[in-house]
Amino acid sequence: MQKTYHVKKGDKVVVNTGSWKGETATVVAILKKKNRVVIEIAKMTPEKQDRLGKKTVSKTRQNPNGGMVERSVSVHVSNVAKVAEVAAGDKQE
Repeated sequence: MQKTYHVKKGDKVVVNTGSWKGETATVVAILKKKNRVVIEIAKMTPEKQDRLGKKTVSKTRQNPNGGMVERSVSVHVSNVAKVAEVAAGDKQE
């Protein structure tokens, strides 16, 4: 049985909970095995950039120097909502 989610790749979303709460982002990928979405936050301040974390990679053809690479932000799919849904929800209250 195939999993379906309320967001898809390319959607604009708002993070509802967690350390990235209130951030507006774009969905880059969906990790169905882990029920998570990888998001790209548009306006990243240097403080938030430090919170993002880094990953150590070894030397490869794609990355001949190796070293530290920035990680993407991944959050649980239930912690994001489409921007259009958030705007519609605010009007009803």
